[in-house]
Amino acid sequence: MDQLIPLVYQQLLSLARRRMSLEAPDHTMRPTELVHEAYLRLVHSEISAKNRAHFYAICAQLMRRILVDHAKTNLREKRGGGAIVLPLDQMDVVSPGSPERVLAIHEALDKLAEMDARKAQIVEMVVFGGVEQEVAAEALDISPATLRRDLKVAKAWLYQEIGHRGAVEKP
Repeated sequence: MDQLIPLVYQQLLSLARRRMSLEAPDHTMRPTELVHEAYLRLVHSEISAKNRAHFYAICAQLMRRILVDHAKTNLREKRGGGAIVLPLDQMDVVSPGSPERVLAIHEALDKLAEMDARKAQIVEMVVFGGVEQEVAAEALDISPATLRRDLKVAKAWLYQEIGHRGAVEKP
């Protein structure tokens, strides 16, 4: 791992920057912190990557978990939990933004994973991890066209699921 990280650090930082650009402007975590936290979790785990694409898939999953954990912590500290209200015109799966949105999408994504693990992995890698679609398709051993179709279906399902849970308030 110590030999690998210097070789991929810039790519991971680029992924983290892309991912963090989708967060709220006042987000307290920075891309560098996200990469370093992912590194620490990789070092302290038994995870081994099969190839480059698999490594980036693992990093995308770790970045998602880190951002979800961060959102949960912020909600606990600032708001004490409670109902989530997401105006329909502001809801965007690609841009989770606030901790409430991150958690709402996270819960819906867990439910999607129970029904269709591949679609959930695609959303996790591309949306939460910022992994390029071609790299994600390679990691999942599917064609880029299949990945794009599955991503489109997964996003539509997530919109519907978040709305049906009562988390979306129509304007």
